[in-house]
Amino acid sequence: MKRLITLIVGVLCTAPWSVRAQFDDAAAAQLQKLVQAYRYVDAAYVDSLDTAPLVEEAIRGMLMRLDPHSAYLSEEEMKGVDESFDGSFGGIGIEFNVLNDTVVIVNTIAGGPSAQVGLLPGDRIVGIDGQRAVGLSRAEVPKRLRGPSGTQVRLEVSRHAVKEPLAFTVTRGDIPLHTVDAAYKVDAETGYIKVNRFGRTTMQEFVEAFKGMKGVRSLILDLRGNGGGLLDQAVAMANFFLPRGSRIVSTEGRAVPPRAYTAPVDGAFLRGPVVVLIDENSASASEIVAGALQDWDRAVVVGRPSFGKGLVQRQFRLGDGSAIRVTVARYHTPSGRVIQRPYEKGHREEYYAAHRERLTGVQADSVAAETPQFETLRTHRPVYGGGGIRPDVRVEADTVGQTGYWLALMRHGVVNELVLRYLDRERPQLTARYPDFERFDAGFAVSPAMMSELAEMAAAQGIEPAGDEAAQSDGLLKLQIKALVAERLFPREGFYRVMNAADGSMFRRAVELLGAWSEQGKHILSKRK
Repeated sequence: MKRLITLIVGVLCTAPWSVRAQFDDAAAAQLQKLVQAYRYVDAAYVDSLDTAPLVEEAIRGMLMRLDPHSAYLSEEEMKGVDESFDGSFGGIGIEFNVLNDTVVIVNTIAGGPSAQVGLLPGDRIVGIDGQRAVGLSRAEVPKRLRGPSGTQVRLEVSRHAVKEPLAFTVTRGDIPLHTVDAAYKVDAETGYIKVNRFGRTTMQEFVEAFKGMKGVRSLILDLRGNGGGLLDQAVAMANFFLPRGSRIVSTEGRAVPPRAYTAPVDGAFLRGPVVVLIDENSASASEIVAGALQDWDRAVVVGRPSFGKGLVQRQFRLGDGSAIRVTVARYHTPSGRVIQRPYEKGHREEYYAAHRERLTGVQADSVAAETPQFETLRTHRPVYGGGGIRPDVRVEADTVGQTGYWLALMRHGVVNELVLRYLDRERPQLTARYPDFERFDAGFAVSPAMMSELAEMAAAQGIEPAGDEAAQSDGLLKLQIKALVAERLFPREGFYRVMNAADGSMFRRAVELLGAWSEQGKHILSKRK
């Protein structure tokens, strides 16, 4: 037993100096207790045991007693995590959805393996490598389709208007994982970039997108729903707007030395007006960017208070390919605000329940009076701590049209299925009629026949509107149908161009601010209490 404890302590002490903590007698005694319990259970339990799940649950339970973001990831989970950050994976190059237990190809990546062999949007994958594919869950599909580049997968496909299933052999290739969802010019001088997360290729994508919008003098950076990602990419994005030497974020923790991250060079966009959009699902790396630009009075932050995830996790790989993420420090914005909102150790459910309560806006009006006040670094205007980034301009969520009927349609995928059916029939005509987005946006409208078909499809699944819910949701449903058609015809940015143009709240407020920057934006960034 002593030898086992010595070995474990030896392994712990080989960790990098930056994370080496004191392993004292009390900690050694607790470790010995844990090992003893494991050995007694393994040796004496009445039935034979598979100890692997016991160990996994013990690790999960230990981490559950800490903060809400320390976590255990199995070997399988780690594979998915690695792919999400790497920027590419071995696959066949499709976007898919699962509707009525069937894998439906939503889009093929131009020039990708599937497009090269002739697979089309709307095709239904009914067989994979000789096995039935109907009934697969959304999580199971990637496991069957992905694999090392150069390997092959055989698909059996059902296609609209073709009686017999079609057979395809697809050679997997490196498929890019885009983190920039959309980039386009709102007007002659205003650009818009939507970033969905911070992966290894984010800044490369971002810079390419920015350069592609020639003549941009002001920018909307949309970080709504962006749950974070890699710290170095967040630092680089903030640096894009800040001069050399600007502090972007700092970290402090018990077992790691404090560290400040500063802009190593002058950013490429130092003077043009900037608006950053955030919401309650903007977290971690998103909050670092928004907080840095707000603290330096470099951008007006518009939207709703962000999530408040400001704990630094360090990932430690375990021998079987699994890993633990242990919180080692806290993030601070340049003005000194702690990004992490308060929590009680071991109370994860309460932590996430509190986040849901914040979405109601009940706490919003009193927050400023209850939380510490800080000053921005250039104009010394007040900003507030207490967790998350509080926007300079608060815009409430637009819930017009979100009835119970609408929720049921979305939850059961009826709107998506309608769009797929429609494109099965009309894609060639639409492509010929609308060769570019501008003509589509100006000329396409959701017809009464499409809305009738939607109602019939809903009724077939037992979804019926109560009272005047159908009329209340009509405008929102038509908007979403048009946006989804645009997404299928003009991949990546089509959806956002439709939705943003109709956005009567956050996006429109950003456009208004940039259009009257001298009177509004500058005033906000210089306003003192």
